[in-house]
Amino acid sequence: MIGRSRRSRSKAAAPRDGRRSADPSRRPGPRRPPGRRLPSPWGPGTLAAQVFLLQVIVVLVLVAAAATALVLQGRYDGDNDARKRSLAAAEAFAHAPGTALAFAAPDPTKLLQTPVMQAQAGAGIDFISVLNTKGVRLADTEPRLIGTRAQDVSRAVAGETFTDTFHGKPADAVRAVVPVMDASRRVVGVVTAGIQVENVGYLLDQQVPMVLGSAALALALATAGTALVSRRLQRQTHGLGPAEMTRMYEHHDAVLHAVREGVLIVGADGRLLLANDEARRLLLLPPDADQRHVTELGLAPDLTRILVAGEVVSDEVCPAGDRLLAVNTRRTAPYGDAPGLVASFRDTTELRALSGRAETARGRLTLLYEAGVRIGTTLDVRRTAEELAEVAVDRLADVVTVELLEAVLHGEEPTGAVHRMRRTALRGSRHPLQPVGDLIQFVVADTPMVAALRQGRAVLVPDLRAAEDWRAQDPEGAGRVLDSGIHSLIAVPLRARGVVLGMVNFWRGAGSPRFEEEDVAVAEELGARAAVAIDNARRYSREHAMAVTLQRSLLPRDLPEQDALEVAWRYRPAQSGVGGDWFDVIPLPGFRTALVVGDVVGHGLHAAVTMGRLRTAVLNFSSLDLPPDELLGHLDEMVARLDTPADGPDDGEGSLVTGATCLYVIYDPVGGHCTFSRAGHVAPAVVDPVGRVTFPDLPLSPPLGVGGHPFETGELTLPEGSRLVLFTDGLVEDRRRDIDEGLSLLAAAVAHPDQSPEETCRALMETMLPEHPSDDVALLVARTRLLDPSHVAVWDVPFDVSAVSRVRTQVSGRLAEWRLEDSAFATELILSELLTNAIRYGAPPVRVRMLLGRTLVCEVSDGSNTSPRLRRAATTDEGGRGLFLVSQFADRWGTRYVADGKVIWAEQSLGRAPEPDPAALIDQLAW
Repeated sequence: MIGRSRRSRSKAAAPRDGRRSADPSRRPGPRRPPGRRLPSPWGPGTLAAQVFLLQVIVVLVLVAAAATALVLQGRYDGDNDARKRSLAAAEAFAHAPGTALAFAAPDPTKLLQTPVMQAQAGAGIDFISVLNTKGVRLADTEPRLIGTRAQDVSRAVAGETFTDTFHGKPADAVRAVVPVMDASRRVVGVVTAGIQVENVGYLLDQQVPMVLGSAALALALATAGTALVSRRLQRQTHGLGPAEMTRMYEHHDAVLHAVREGVLIVGADGRLLLANDEARRLLLLPPDADQRHVTELGLAPDLTRILVAGEVVSDEVCPAGDRLLAVNTRRTAPYGDAPGLVASFRDTTELRALSGRAETARGRLTLLYEAGVRIGTTLDVRRTAEELAEVAVDRLADVVTVELLEAVLHGEEPTGAVHRMRRTALRGSRHPLQPVGDLIQFVVADTPMVAALRQGRAVLVPDLRAAEDWRAQDPEGAGRVLDSGIHSLIAVPLRARGVVLGMVNFWRGAGSPRFEEEDVAVAEELGARAAVAIDNARRYSREHAMAVTLQRSLLPRDLPEQDALEVAWRYRPAQSGVGGDWFDVIPLPGFRTALVVGDVVGHGLHAAVTMGRLRTAVLNFSSLDLPPDELLGHLDEMVARLDTPADGPDDGEGSLVTGATCLYVIYDPVGGHCTFSRAGHVAPAVVDPVGRVTFPDLPLSPPLGVGGHPFETGELTLPEGSRLVLFTDGLVEDRRRDIDEGLSLLAAAVAHPDQSPEETCRALMETMLPEHPSDDVALLVARTRLLDPSHVAVWDVPFDVSAVSRVRTQVSGRLAEWRLEDSAFATELILSELLTNAIRYGAPPVRVRMLLGRTLVCEVSDGSNTSPRLRRAATTDEGGRGLFLVSQFADRWGTRYVADGKVIWAEQSLGRAPEPDPAALIDQLAW
């Protein structure tokens, strides 16, 4: 339309004046002159008539082609179906078990005629014939044909199965011929089956009327469609005449050349048909560009490729000289008379530059956001430095190096000596920089690194080849760096709280542009965020080390010597820090041993301090030789007092310890008696000498600090060689499994009769715990031993002072058997004093027990709860010096209370006689 308007401008008639119609239903635009009538839309030269004629021809051709194709396809399908059905019926009958046998009968016709009729009716075919090897019909669906000779069956007599279209008598048919073979694979007859040709086309004859009806309907629809198209063309032209159309084209032409967007119309042959003024300006087209091929216009390669290929693109940016043009192309079809291409161009040079700067800024903001998310994910100094390098590589720099002060790496406060650092992280490929772990020294005062440290801000070196000071520090190393392609640097000091922690260097290599001032701001922001994360990790490392040191100091370092149990232990802190799990092995009088395992809920310094307080309390209460339930009762009262808030402002960091659990066990090697009491703690595992594992059903009391509930005890008698496995819940319970599954795994790991306590600990640590457990674990494994019965002596003493000498004589005899004559005097003195006090001040029954182990223990029990008290008797007192003598001759002595009274015990070391203080003895005996 546009091109035509330029050619018809000189021939255009003057527009006629006329009033526009006031009818609102009509579209705005020029109206035809009054008195003119549009030609009839059905005239012989109109477009409507031509479209109608063309559509009629197309419909007739399509109907004829469809009918022909249907006939051919129908005949082909019918013939193919008839062959398959005939072959299936003939093969089924020929291969039937009785067919071959019938040929050997005296009268084959009698045996075959009925099956032939039945098979023909069941298969839905026209005929089945059974022939002998001479081609004579023995049975046929047409009985009148029996005895006649069939044609062209010699191939079947020779053993070949085939199908063909038979022409001849009795009727033309599509048939299948199948030989009949006996058991020895010899042809004894032939079966033919088929469908008559006239029946094959029966279906086609039914479809022809349908095709003709469809053709008539299509022709009617084409006529109606043509009428609608003609009516629509009449409405769209509004009855305009040549003058009105010319004026409309001139208006379009004026608009085309006035817009600030270039427009090209290219024909189907690639020649330029039209270019407006803006297109000529943007593309620098020559004056004679019209009708020239687009490849001859000197356009940019990308633009030429789009116009020649006729591609449809939207806002594709192509360079044109020093400009960037946004190109949109659309095909003229179906809007024009001939195929072609319409291309429009917009100058986006300034917009592209602005969007490029916005894209760069957006990328930098994205980088800083990712840095805030990815840097400092762990409280590890080295890992934080590696995260800084990982974030910056390929987004800001090609290679990133991070150096930190030695003090920072060890969690200490950074010192003022900042010119010696350790390379901690290195990220990037193909570079000759020093590896991780090397010591980096800044010895030249004017290098970019030293300048950055001195100024406290980033230093940009856009071209390293021109940086003489940097090359002077290490000329050989600098040469290798430059040879590898690295050419630009930003050095940023890592500062937090006004103190330098280290240095990060951003390097760019071959293929990347130089660093600019905008990159310095991003590098400084990255360094500031990383410095805060590194300082947090350093402070955490220091505090963690302090907490671990405190916790280790609160846990037992070495187990005490004792003969009742063979003990091994393990402690594994949690990954997140120190915890409140603890254990202890406490020797008790009479060769008994107390085993303790406890757990304070939570982690950190508070849990470790609470654990230390509880362990100290257990040690103190154990020195009183209390039963397990009484000890836990005292411990519960202590925890309750600790949980009571003190007067004063609340700082939010109270020392509440509610949630602590404890298991307290006392093992007596004389008889293997074991007494348990537990406060909210998991029950121990007991492994007998043959490897059977049980979890005894012991009374369970609430955790420490709950109060209001009495503690109960449970008792077991363990054979020698049994193993007690005491543990905290972190061993059997975590996020991956519940406690029942953990107990099953524990039982499987310790169910070995020959395992020592040390091997049991090792097996449990390897089987039950991951490399970094989420909760701390305390494990205590003890294998029981029994005191030799020959080393135990017991005497029941009558409640009479005269019995003291008799028992003393018996004890002396037993000491002689034990070859302890050197200890006889001291033992007799101790026994005399204790036994005399028990008879004089106690209550029956009175019993004496001597135990021999690594020491010699003398125990005197009576039925009274009165506790003796050591004191210094005055010179005028007649008594009160017995316990003083006991304390002088015994290494240790004390009292413990039992259910039916008390036991006073004294312990002496073997191999040496006690040496009491002579002055003290004389002073006490001076009366």
